[in-house]
Order: sequence, then structure tokens, then C-alpha cells
Amino acid sequence: MSFHFMIVSHLLLILHKKIQFYIFICGEVAQLVLSGGSHGMFLTINFAFGFAATLGILVSGQVSGGHLNPTVTFPLCILGREPWRKFPVFFLFQTLGAFLGSGIIFGMYSGEGNLEMFYDDKCPNNNNNNSFSSCHGENATAGIFATYPSKHLTLVNGFFDQMIGMAALIMCILAIVDPYNNPIHRGLEAFTVGFVVLVIGLSMGFNPARDLGPRIFTALAGWGSEVFTAYSYWFFVPIFAPFIGVVVGMTVYQLMVGYHVEGEARENREEEEKEENQKCVKQINF
Repeated sequence: MSFHFMIVSHLLLILHKKIQFYIFICGEVAQLVLSGGSHGMFLTINFAFGFAATLGILVSGQVSGGHLNPTVTFPLCILGREPWRKFPVFFLFQTLGAFLGSGIIFGMYSGEGNLEMFYDDKCPNNNNNNSFSSCHGENATAGIFATYPSKHLTLVNGFFDQMIGMAALIMCILAIVDPYNNPIHRGLEAFTVGFVVLVIGLSMGFNPARDLGPRIFTALAGWGSEVFTAYSYWFFVPIFAPFIGVVVGMTVYQLMVGYHVEGEARENREEEEKEENQKCVKQINF
């Protein structure tokens, strides 16, 4: 009974932290878009991402491992550091948390007299050509919740952007959590991961659960099926490209660093065991 209670509590903690994580980042984006740029900027959004990741890991790291992103859980399962049964369950709760978080932000910003901010042309900086219920245009509010490409970005460019960004992120995370590769002091992992998220977020964005859950919410909340069909079915890119990216990043890290430092650690451990055995033999002979 206690085991099942522990599992449920872990899943609820993941759900809670994903909701909180998404409230932080989505709230910052909502401020920027709905204020017409007067409250917030691109840099503050990325700071929100970085600090949200740090706080999420600090709160839940010791209980659930701080899993906020399924593309981080995925390579850990491949490497055998996490059981595969965790992946679909974590993915479900991470996506559900992002869905609920987007609903909370939508409710906060669509109170009495404010609902039109999402659906018509009454928001600042709207040029009457871009509907706020649309996924297109400079001020389209669908971008508050899920990701959409810039005008200059094609599907191929976007795919590689997401893939390379996630590969870079997972390489850094694997280096941070690798006990054989200059391990970071206990408690500093969260700040280091948050810094990595900030740095990479300044150029690329990623997290399938962060995108899928809110995209489903916006489809149900009034934006309709356009959230899936916009930009030549862009929604496939932020969902699938990061998983390919983590496989690439994990492979590169293991080949270039992981296997080498692990091998050196194994050799050092064997040497220490051999020396310990020799000491024991000498003591017995004495």
C-alpha cells in the first residue's frame, strides 16, 4: 500500500511541477504578447524558462528526479538509468501538467471583460489584419501557449533547430548528472541545468510535453484545428524532432566522453580493489 502511495505521490509531484513550470513560462509570454511588448521581452522569456527549470528541479529533484521534459527521461531510459515503465507515465503527466498550466494562464488573463484579448482585434499593436484567435501574424495569441515558427523558418530549418538544440541540451545534462565526469556538488545541479536551459533557449526552444499539452488546450479553447494545421502541420516538428535530437546528443556524449570517463573510473576502481586485496593478503601472512 505504501509503495503505491509513493508512486502516486511522485506522479502528482510531477504533475504539480509541470503545472507550475508552465505557469511561469506561459505567464511571461502572455504578458509580452497581450501587452504589445510593453511588459517583457525575448530575454525575460528565456530567464523565465531557466529559473522555472531550476525551481522545478530543486523542489522535485530528490523525489521524482525533477523530470520536467520527456526528452530527458527518454535517453536516461535508453542508458538504463531509469526503467522504461516510467517513460509513458511521465510523458502523460508532463503533458497533462502543461495542459492544465495553460488552462490556468488562460483563465487568469481572460477574466471579465478580458476574454476578447485572445479572440479579436482589441489588443495593443494589432493592425486589424491579424486576428488574435489566429495562429498566424505577429500578435497571434496561439503562440502564447505552444510554439510556432518565425516567418523565415521552414519545416526543415525548424526540424534541425529543434533537433540540434535538444542534442546540445541533453549533452550538457548528461555531463551534469554523470558521476564519473567532474560531478557537480549536490544541490547545484538544478542551477546548472537552469543556466543551460537559459543559454540554449536564447537560440532554440524545445520540450514536446511543453508543446503538445498546450496545443491540445488551445484547440479546445477556441483556436480550433488550425493549431495543428498551421504552417504546413508545424506541430509535428516540436514533438518529434527533440526525440531525434536527444538520441544524437546522447550518442555523441557517450562516444566522446561517457564511455571514456566510465572506463577510467572502472580501471581506477579495479586498481583500488587490487591494492586492497594485496593489503589483506599481507595482513593475513603477517
